[in-house]
Amino acid sequence: MIEQNWKNSITEQRILLAQSLSMPLKQLAEEFAEISLEQKNIDAKLLEAFAQIPYCTFLYVLDSNGIQISSNMSKSGLLSEHFGRDRSERPYMKEIVPEEDFLLSDAYISLNSIRPSVTALQVIKNEKAVLGFLGADFDIRDLPITTQLYQESDKWRQIKGDPAIRSMVFQQCRVESLWDKNSNQVFAILEELFTQRGMFQGVFHFSSSRATVWVIDDPYRYRILDQEALSDTDICMAYPNKVYPEDAVIPQDKIQLIFAAMKKLRMADETIYLRSASINIFNGLISLTFSCDGSHYMPYHEFLDKDLSFWGA
Repeated sequence: MIEQNWKNSITEQRILLAQSLSMPLKQLAEEFAEISLEQKNIDAKLLEAFAQIPYCTFLYVLDSNGIQISSNMSKSGLLSEHFGRDRSERPYMKEIVPEEDFLLSDAYISLNSIRPSVTALQVIKNEKAVLGFLGADFDIRDLPITTQLYQESDKWRQIKGDPAIRSMVFQQCRVESLWDKNSNQVFAILEELFTQRGMFQGVFHFSSSRATVWVIDDPYRYRILDQEALSDTDICMAYPNKVYPEDAVIPQDKIQLIFAAMKKLRMADETIYLRSASINIFNGLISLTFSCDGSHYMPYHEFLDKDLSFWGA
């Protein structure tokens, strides 16, 4: 089974879009190949055919060098100021048109609206030569999204951070924060909030002693727990009791173990230490960012399987 990541989701969407566009553009290009490609003739044909191209923002014709030999046909009518425009340097003109003479470009930022767009190009040709290109621009906002939202990968990923931080890593050392001084209490509070009080995601900033958290009852807004909140056990009373979600990927009894492992990584070394971390119980991912600014994203069970020696501590 193919993993439904963001790249595969885009590929699937592009295939469906190309299938809906290729035939009407091919038919229109064949009609252009039978007429004299003068502006008045082209504009008249564009005006007649525009409604046949679904979701289209602009429809136009270029010569074989990428120079526009028509107006732009739009929902508001013909825009003659685009006649003579040189499109040869636009991203879609630099892609290789495949053998079937149809190209759906990669997305790019449009010059006029400054919005993500795609362009479909259909070659206009007769038996003797390529006469030009039929171009159709589409604002991504107008396109139907027919694929489901992809799932985040659960594979371990390592991402390098700021090179300036990495180059200075051995010239710094961990400074004990208020979180570090009260880490047993802080992690106990967080365990209570995650296992009993409806918290499902948190980002923990150990050096600045704060946590940014999200709760099931209000998932679209985050809350910031500063050191004052994290040092006051009464903060647990600000969140109502909630049954731990059955569909959480991270089991309830693993939360304490995850926080214990984070604490060890924070304290294990004075130079290479855990600077921030996050947890999401629904996708089961843990993130770790170290003092060298390198970050890791991994499933919780892989994180728990690694001891300190793996991290070089």
